[in-house]
Amino acid sequence: MSTDAVLTRFAKATRSTVGLKSIAALTGAGLFGFLIIHLLGNLQMYIGQDQMNSYAHALKHSPILWPARLGLLAIFVVHIGATVRLKARSNAARPQGYVYEDTVQASWASRHMIYTGFVIAGFVLYHLAHYTVHLTNPEFADLRDAMGRHDAYNMFVQGFSNPLVSGIYILSMIVLGLHLSHGIQSLFQTLGVNNSQWRPVIQKIGLGLTLLIILGNISMPIAVMAGIIKAAG
Repeated sequence: MSTDAVLTRFAKATRSTVGLKSIAALTGAGLFGFLIIHLLGNLQMYIGQDQMNSYAHALKHSPILWPARLGLLAIFVVHIGATVRLKARSNAARPQGYVYEDTVQASWASRHMIYTGFVIAGFVLYHLAHYTVHLTNPEFADLRDAMGRHDAYNMFVQGFSNPLVSGIYILSMIVLGLHLSHGIQSLFQTLGVNNSQWRPVIQKIGLGLTLLIILGNISMPIAVMAGIIKAAG
């Protein structure tokens, strides 16, 4: 299929609610896959400085790094755009809202997806400023290990040694967990497999994967503050 044909089909999809939900689901699945890969990479902190720095060095010098970054950025922007348009359509359908909002079936996470999404977007910007482009901590750019590689390990430890920074990360991961807890279920529902028979299984899978990502990410700043992961000389 040509690029023009793909763009045409994408444009048509954005005109319908079903199409927007499909776009949000598929891009959400892509972002979820990235979260798993990102976590597996960061968990190498527990192995030690050499392992973490070897991984970071290989990643930084990989020829697919920038194509992957640009692709991830595109997915992220499209996901936000689709969810914002869906929220706008939902609000337009009932502009005055309800006098009494029946929320027995709808969870808090499902009713606040757009807001948790904005918090996550803000966190992503902070995370990039903190550990990727070093706007918040320019001294991180000069860290080097004994082999002359960028010392991602000690950068990580120094960053999370600040209780405020660790607190921001932990709170952001909790918000991410709330977002994922409903997002994973929505993904399966959009794909048409969230029927009454499969719903309990999907809910358990969604909760399990969410806990895996959130607890894995939260464990690292806690490990630094607790002295389990320590600075390397």
